[in-house]
Amino acid sequence: MKSINCKGTLIDLNSPKVMGILNLTPDSFYDGGKYKSDKEILFQIEKMLKDGATFIDIGAYSSRPGAKNISEETELSRIIPVLKIVIDNFPEILISIDTFRSKVAKQCIAIGASMINDISAGSMDTNMFTTIAEMQVPYIMMHMQGTPQNMRQKVVYHDLIQDIIYYFSKKINQLRNLGVNDLILDVGFGFSKTLDQNYELLHNLNLFTNLNLPILSGLSRKSMLYNYLNITNKEALNATTVVNTVALQQGSNILRVHDVKEAVETIKILKKVK
Repeated sequence: MKSINCKGTLIDLNSPKVMGILNLTPDSFYDGGKYKSDKEILFQIEKMLKDGATFIDIGAYSSRPGAKNISEETELSRIIPVLKIVIDNFPEILISIDTFRSKVAKQCIAIGASMINDISAGSMDTNMFTTIAEMQVPYIMMHMQGTPQNMRQKVVYHDLIQDIIYYFSKKINQLRNLGVNDLILDVGFGFSKTLDQNYELLHNLNLFTNLNLPILSGLSRKSMLYNYLNITNKEALNATTVVNTVALQQGSNILRVHDVKEAVETIKILKKVK
């Protein structure tokens, strides 16, 4: 049974769920700078919820390859006012905060966010694990080598799949020892992986189900799709649907996407086929 406790509600992840993305960064690879006003932000969130998103993932730090590093203060100044407005307008919403900083995580959970999505799995802030244990919220930990600024150079592995499984095993053990209950794995498509490594990872995604934790897949409009097909990210919705289908067949429990409606339809069709 794969489920997580979000603000007292048990979410069953045996039935796959969709996480809609809301970037508050001016330079995110797909929707950077798109949502500038409160009205635009609330409209987009309402749309994603109506389209069937269970979670909304809000981030204020761009983690695309080579993205500029910003201060903790800048990240907080971007995310806190938006979080307050969103929760005021959608009190029942389940918000995931995309951050690797424990201070940002702590403040956002105090305001009403439900879970933390950490691209560094605690590697970029040594206080993150103890903060998660203290707050007892679901924690998404992603695999990445290096930082967003240098991860393109960190693509050497002894054995890609075994190395990532070992990485997660160590992190899981640390978090369990701290008393953290709700953990979700994200293999980190596009983060410190070459194009071929991304596809090898997708092909072998089912091996990560042996860790007995829910799996989140973030493949939406990524460069592994549009670079391979020689198209732009704006043209990569069809490719996203294809890889989301594969990810679900390989055991994914959550799809993190820009296009909620299409991801929800993908899950519905696969359920019908099964």
